[in-house]
Amino acid sequence: MARTVVVTGSTSGIGLAIAKIFAEAGDNVMINGFGEVSAIETIRTGLEAGGGKIVYNPADMAKPDEIAEMIAGVMAEFGGIDVLVNNAGIQHVAPIEDFPLDQWDKILAINLSSAFHTMRTAIPAMKAKGHGRIINIASAHGLIASPYKSAYVAAQHGILGLTKTAALELAEHGVTVNAICPGYVLTPLVEKQIPDTAKARGISEEQVISEVLLKLQPTKKFVGVEEVAATALFLASDAARQITGTHISIDGGWTAQ
Repeated sequence: MARTVVVTGSTSGIGLAIAKIFAEAGDNVMINGFGEVSAIETIRTGLEAGGGKIVYNPADMAKPDEIAEMIAGVMAEFGGIDVLVNNAGIQHVAPIEDFPLDQWDKILAINLSSAFHTMRTAIPAMKAKGHGRIINIASAHGLIASPYKSAYVAAQHGILGLTKTAALELAEHGVTVNAICPGYVLTPLVEKQIPDTAKARGISEEQVISEVLLKLQPTKKFVGVEEVAATALFLASDAARQITGTHISIDGGWTAQ
């Protein structure tokens, strides 16, 4: 039986890879994110090749009312949500003393608060059904810090705390809550921060890749989006029903140091 899967921030990068792997499994998937209307429609129709129904919702993850309406709309259309993947995220790189206040607020809203708002709205139906999977896409920065990323690091640490708390609250209701903590994945989000990191550190963009990003990952390779997606698919399976309140690191050994 097809599941209903919601993936926020899924019009590119990790989110799109996660939406794709569930769609290929024949699940109904709601994608969300920003982008050109025609490009998103191409993504949506392409995902339907797996046989499930694919819908798109443009809800702004910085706006709680839009998030609540999105979740309510999915439940009205499909009768519930089986898997909720909180993936939406943005980044800004700057020293704390120069960090723009509006960027701090926006990063906390999208990277952390949006997950609270989707969960708050989706959990009652999952509890009533006695089954559900919540997967929060965090980061290695949920476990350790890097300079010039104060808002992002704070939000990712918060996601892990939210994951643990929700897992404890839902442990007896058949709902698991876990986080995936990727290292550096060459997504549009990472690509966009390379010039800012170069400026903040006073080095070249090539040096950012070799001396800042991949320097931290002992394998010296970027994590693939398909690897994160495969982990999400596993956490949504029955085989993972006793995995809850924890994180899975996919970081090439970064956090082992």
